[in-house]
Amino acid sequence: MSERFVIHLPVVANDLLSAQRLARVVAHWTHVLPQTEPGGATVSREDDQNVRHWVFCDRIMDGGRRCLLRPDHDGACSRRPGRR
Repeated sequence: MSERFVIHLPVVANDLLSAQRLARVVAHWTHVLPQTEPGGATVSREDDQNVRHWVFCDRIMDGGRRCLLRPDHDGACSRRPGRR
């Protein structure tokens, strides 16, 4: 069993799109901390936390880090955030 722990920090938004947008902002902000993996961010309904929606693409790239583009992006994965 791993001796690593995951921090769950509830933040509330009114809809899925807003939740994903806010999660992207928070995840990008925390990238300066070596303990964080922004690409692993997910959001869920408050009353159904077992169903999670990816904030970023869920594909793992070379080196074991996740792609930082949106889940439904076109083209190759990247560690650089996509622009709208």
